[in-house]
Amino acid sequence: MDGGLLTATCLKRQGVQALFTLCGGHISPILLGCKQLGIKVVDTRHEVNAVFAADAVARLTGIPGVAAVTAGPGVANTITAIKNAQMAQSPLILLGGAAATVLRGRGSLQDIDQVALMKPHVKEVFAITKVAQIPSALKAAFEIAQSGVPGPVFVELPIDILYPEALIREWYIKDAQPGKQLSFQQKALNWYLGRHLNGLFGGLDSAVQIAESLPLIIPNVDAPSKRQIHSAAKVLAAAERPVMVIGSQTLVNPRRVAEVADAVERLGIPVYLSGMARGLLGKDHPLQMRHKRKEALKEADVVLLSGVPADFRLDYGNHISRKATYISVNRSDEDLTKNRTPNLALLADPASFFIALANAMVNTGKYDAWIQKLRQRDNARNADIAVQAEESLCTPQGDFLNPLHLFREMDSVFEKKTVLVADGGDFVATASYSVSPQKPLSWYDPGVFGTLGVGAGFALGVKAVQPDAEVWIIYGDGSAGYSLMEFDTFKRHKMGIIAVIGNDAGWTQIARDQVVILGDDVGTVLDYTDYHLVAKGLGGAGTQIRSNDHIANALGEAKQSAADGVPYCINALIGKSEFRKGSLSM
Repeated sequence: MDGGLLTATCLKRQGVQALFTLCGGHISPILLGCKQLGIKVVDTRHEVNAVFAADAVARLTGIPGVAAVTAGPGVANTITAIKNAQMAQSPLILLGGAAATVLRGRGSLQDIDQVALMKPHVKEVFAITKVAQIPSALKAAFEIAQSGVPGPVFVELPIDILYPEALIREWYIKDAQPGKQLSFQQKALNWYLGRHLNGLFGGLDSAVQIAESLPLIIPNVDAPSKRQIHSAAKVLAAAERPVMVIGSQTLVNPRRVAEVADAVERLGIPVYLSGMARGLLGKDHPLQMRHKRKEALKEADVVLLSGVPADFRLDYGNHISRKATYISVNRSDEDLTKNRTPNLALLADPASFFIALANAMVNTGKYDAWIQKLRQRDNARNADIAVQAEESLCTPQGDFLNPLHLFREMDSVFEKKTVLVADGGDFVATASYSVSPQKPLSWYDPGVFGTLGVGAGFALGVKAVQPDAEVWIIYGDGSAGYSLMEFDTFKRHKMGIIAVIGNDAGWTQIARDQVVILGDDVGTVLDYTDYHLVAKGLGGAGTQIRSNDHIANALGEAKQSAADGVPYCINALIGKSEFRKGSLSM
């Protein structure tokens, strides 16, 4: 067994279903090992998308996603996705190839200090120097990625511990044919290299035994104490206008999602869902509010943030009334008190908190009047959006689609198996007002980092481990440029992914404020590019739509194409509206 197969064996033992990669000589044995053991190998067109895919797998399955990339520029290309996973608290493992152990610092191909590069952006770095270290390092990597505040872990694997020992000895021990006279210097070098190789491959048999018996890692979480649950229940029982905001961290363990949804429903407290928590209660649940969150937080007498820090999305805590009792539950000590000190701070797993809290409280209907007030406000905003969705949007090229209308039409064809991936600025933010995930774990956005370019990678990850899902990417035309090339990957792996590109020929979210404040649109102007033809050129299918009459047919074609395993791109020419004027938040 070589180091590549040994690595794959460890991954298999941890329940890894798919490995995402962009090939490179430094890591080839890992890819072959995974294929041999039945782990799906999904090769992308850019390393960053391999890591985004691993991130999505972690969010969907609760098992850390895994990406393997080659040394140097391969590792460097992943930084954005790794940082996004760190800030989104998503557990994943990045396997990075590296220069041979004896060639470090000597100018070998793609040899850089990868440990220093990655260390600020991950929970832990493992720089493996011997084959026998692989099982223990990967076991620790999976434990660390999932424990406490989840996040990415980097494991560096030099090329000479991955390939077969016999081949490496051939590479290292030069001119050692029987009977050949060697110089003293060559003999000394061969002796040194032989000694180095003995250390490199020593203990391989025992390492194989360890790898083949690795237990599945079950992460430890901090459960809230009975005292904490009693304190929270007491505050909420005395409240008249409580509001909850549930964020991504609450759903970090997919195996408990149904329990969390049941607990939230039993509590009977109005709730706003953000990030990965969208869809937790299904579609149109009476407790779930969408609009006017800022106003609700100002009016509430108790505000509970679950897995959400008081960051820019809540105006650094200023959206919460100073008169309200503020409760925060979070796995992160830093996020728990960020920008605003809670009246009741619970350093604990939010999922465990909700389940215990629901068991400790009885829903008496006390909040019904408050819920009705928020519901009427929500309905009024929905009615206003419905009116705005029918407005005509003129451009120099004629009337183009109103994005609100497009999203309402899209929402009508979504099913229980639909998964939505959000990748963009203005267009995606408009979608958040207009489309409704129909089940938990069916909305994927980058999280607090606000990263453009997650679309194709996230979609790949979802489709790789949930092939029956109908995956839609909601792209802005700017963000589509980051990963549209992955249509080639979709086609090669027979993934019928649908991309809807809101094409208004500009970086509109930036232009909205830049033009008003600075009086110039420099750097924000794009063209009405034929993105659907790009998709066709990469083996997919697609169409351009520019009026309401085109929408139904395009959506039907997209769904059929996806069912047939052919990716489809809808290039939707949209007009510029004032729907999100003045909404940029930093």
